[in-house]
Amino acid sequence: MTRLSVNINKVATLRNARGGNLPNVELFACDCERFGAEGITVHPRPDERHITRADVYALKEIVKTEFNIEGNPEPAFMDLVLDVKPTQVTLVPDARDQLTSNHGWDTKAHLAKLTTIIQRFKNAGIRVSVFVDADPEMVEYAAKAGADRVELYTGPYAEIYAEDPERAIDMYRPAAEKARELHLGLNAGHDLNLHNLRAFAEAFPWLDEVSIGHALIADALYLGIKETIKQYKYALSNSN
Repeated sequence: MTRLSVNINKVATLRNARGGNLPNVELFACDCERFGAEGITVHPRPDERHITRADVYALKEIVKTEFNIEGNPEPAFMDLVLDVKPTQVTLVPDARDQLTSNHGWDTKAHLAKLTTIIQRFKNAGIRVSVFVDADPEMVEYAAKAGADRVELYTGPYAEIYAEDPERAIDMYRPAAEKARELHLGLNAGHDLNLHNLRAFAEAFPWLDEVSIGHALIADALYLGIKETIKQYKYALSNSN
């Protein structure tokens, strides 16, 4: 079954808005695991506007499932990941002032750079996923760079799905099938929610993992985190 990794950035955003330690990011991560999440994802940014470096080190000590760290592989980020050694690092081409991830790597143009970076992480025993748009050529060059997985950027899928679910799925089929053809692991993330998740996972049963933060945390405001994780896992389990 496709694994659910909960991105807890928004929990840290709420904490940082007031200072102190409420809500407690570490406790929230532990509860997500206790309620059934198979992974915890964080995306520390240089300005530490949500997850901080200190959070990353603290979470490394307590996360019992898979720990996934996302980010742009600038030197400080690479040093952090190589020191923490999470289960997985997801390489995302975010600018420093970017509000949220909104595009994947041009893996063809950045092949040499990505190859060097990926090898460093793999030498440290860290699984490497590369964030890409739903373009089979970008998937192919991620494989050439040595990636273990690709994470498909699903923002456009979510945008189109509400009006035309079939077209939304068809947009992603060539890239997803290219990953399977190349024996790359397949992840997906961005704007996946309880309305569109099941259809995506059902269309691509070889999907390894989804990383969901914003929508899941927003749902938890109404449903509570235990019920929310239950519903997301139900969507995934009924698609496989």
